[in-house]
Amino acid sequence: MQYAGFLRRMVAAIVDAIIVYPVVFAVTFVTGGSVDMDTSQLNPLALLLEIVILWLYFALFECSQKRATLGKMAIGIVVTDLEGDRISFGRATGRTFGKVLSAAIVLVGFAMAAFTARKQALHDMMAGTLVVVR
Repeated sequence: MQYAGFLRRMVAAIVDAIIVYPVVFAVTFVTGGSVDMDTSQLNPLALLLEIVILWLYFALFECSQKRATLGKMAIGIVVTDLEGDRISFGRATGRTFGKVLSAAIVLVGFAMAAFTARKQALHDMMAGTLVVVR
């Protein structure tokens, strides 16, 4: 297996952001935004919908037969378990929500992919996954 390096993964993430965030922003706009500007209160419905859209986009694509989001497909990389097999929806969900921790520690969890032997980010280690070149 050839592990996907940090730069390749970053480009895939940018492509994914270009694809999924317009949908998230449209839903946010239609539901009144995740923050009510008049009262500075969170709009729970908008926030919940944003979370669900991002979760399903990443988890469903990464556990599918393609094993990759649209961004990963464009770059030629896939998500696998440690043996190179397709991951389950549960593992894909854990990996997706593990990205919150990877981001919360000043993105260090994502940067770990540049320095670990198998090019794993923190959320990959937590979920027992690899990102490899197709």
